[in-house]
Amino acid sequence: MLASEEELIQKMTIEDLERINAYSKDLATGLKMVRTFPQGVTIFGSARLPQDNKYCQMAYELGAGLAKNGHAVITGGGPGIMEAASKGAYEIGGHTIGFNIKLSHEQFPNPYLTDTYTFEYFFARKVSLAMAAKVFVFFPGGFGTMDEISEILCLMQENKMPKMPVFLVGADYWSAFDTVIQKMVELKLIDENDAGIFKITDNVMDVVDAANKIGHPKISENFYDGFKEASAIMNS
Repeated sequence: MLASEEELIQKMTIEDLERINAYSKDLATGLKMVRTFPQGVTIFGSARLPQDNKYCQMAYELGAGLAKNGHAVITGGGPGIMEAASKGAYEIGGHTIGFNIKLSHEQFPNPYLTDTYTFEYFFARKVSLAMAAKVFVFFPGGFGTMDEISEILCLMQENKMPKMPVFLVGADYWSAFDTVIQKMVELKLIDENDAGIFKITDNVMDVVDAANKIGHPKISENFYDGFKEASAIMNS
């Protein structure tokens, strides 16, 4: 016989309750911060790339282009791609939000953030990065970036989150990823429509144009509220 919810709660240890409280605090702080600015463009990518790398230069250009058009730039707050995008927006006088996290290496807040919060837990950080966005951008990255893009695509595929525009910047890098996706379609592991959730591009203005098309939602009108899809606005 399955235990009731009350019985399960009674079996929880002090450590379990402390863990739940820590999770809740981290997530609540992140979501509270999300509610202080209109949804913008969340940019993912490697923390390990130097600023003179071509992808960082593209991220810098994108950050500047978004800021010129009044869109907030949201990143993980660290170095590499995140720093480049933040710097591009910051130098234009744009709004740059950094959702940082404590790691054993690499991760430290870059100096081009107007707002920042450092998370303890990856899941709380990812929820906040998602809820802050009306457009998602993925530059080349490692395991962390792969984790983030896989989760975003899966949640959109399963209608667990609004279908926002998703751009993969860097065709030479993402072509191999697209080959795997097409193999999934061939083997019927995903539907053909699933392969169209994202767009691969080398033109960062594609991202700016998509953000402009969606426009500037009010702080009080997050697309997650009532599960309002940005695609419906773009196609209206």
